[in-house]
Amino acid sequence: MNSLTALLGEGQMDSLVIWGLPAIVGLMMALVAVVAGDNSDERRRRRIKRVQSHGRRTSTSMTPEQIISIRRRTSDSSIPIFDFLIKRVLPRSEVLRNRLAATGSKITLGTYLTICIGIFAAVTLAGVIVAAIPNIAAPLLGLFAGLGLPHMVVGFLGKRRRGKFINHFPEAIDLMVRGLKSGLPINESLKVAGEEIADPVGLELRQITDQVRIGTKVEKALDDAGKKLDIQEFNFMNIAMSIQAETGGNLAETLSNLSDVLRKRRQLKLKIRALSSEAKASAYIIGSLPFIMTGIIHMTNENYLMVLYTDPRGNMAVIAGLVWFAIGAFVMWKMVRFET
Repeated sequence: MNSLTALLGEGQMDSLVIWGLPAIVGLMMALVAVVAGDNSDERRRRRIKRVQSHGRRTSTSMTPEQIISIRRRTSDSSIPIFDFLIKRVLPRSEVLRNRLAATGSKITLGTYLTICIGIFAAVTLAGVIVAAIPNIAAPLLGLFAGLGLPHMVVGFLGKRRRGKFINHFPEAIDLMVRGLKSGLPINESLKVAGEEIADPVGLELRQITDQVRIGTKVEKALDDAGKKLDIQEFNFMNIAMSIQAETGGNLAETLSNLSDVLRKRRQLKLKIRALSSEAKASAYIIGSLPFIMTGIIHMTNENYLMVLYTDPRGNMAVIAGLVWFAIGAFVMWKMVRFET
């Protein structure tokens, strides 16, 4: 212990005791949660074996564990205590579930929170031991990384999937229109579109068809899918079909007009993106210059820059500069952002 204190220093040793040990405990808990959770591939293989053996056994000879349940799973984690805390403590858990479902990957809420805890513990531990960050800054940095990084990754995956959905959605509507004009009901038209259109549109339409097949109304299935996807184009179709179901009319013509509107809407978005690309590039370059110059000065003449961190007037100058930088970035963001 004395050699470790001499190596790290007394102040860094105190930081390790205060924040490093809880971070290590949190990291171990996250690893235990990951290891303790059932592997999805293994569950799938076990379920396939049970389905294959279902025809060779009678229900009376099977144990309750061997009988496949068709009830929807409501657990967010394989660890009962963790699942209880998620349902009782976590606010707006349904919104987070829908956000994870919008990515198209089977990420459970328990897995997502486990990743957040692991990142928080790892960043805090690295800040205390490796970078010798002060006691208050290390957990704040870990909290920012633990909440921000998974949130950004989930947002990126969801945005990419929504882009793919919007690109293929007009084709799915056109296929449903052709089905309606040929005499198929809306349920069969949805089924045909789900089988012919590429994912993620095909996957969502197949899930809607499966819900309708087990007794859910079409409007309810579409509404549930709209809440999960959170895509305006899909909500437009839901509204059009709901109005047609209440007032009547030619659904094929309504969906055909909607498909044309969605294509023009996508063309307008691409045009706006092309016209605003120059302004965005200029904003990125100008916005990155202060940080690039700060890094260059820090590497070439560190003493010249340290007054900004050691002198109170330098601290006020840094804070004022960051505030004005944030205001300018917000103004430029609003100037190049258009609602379509």
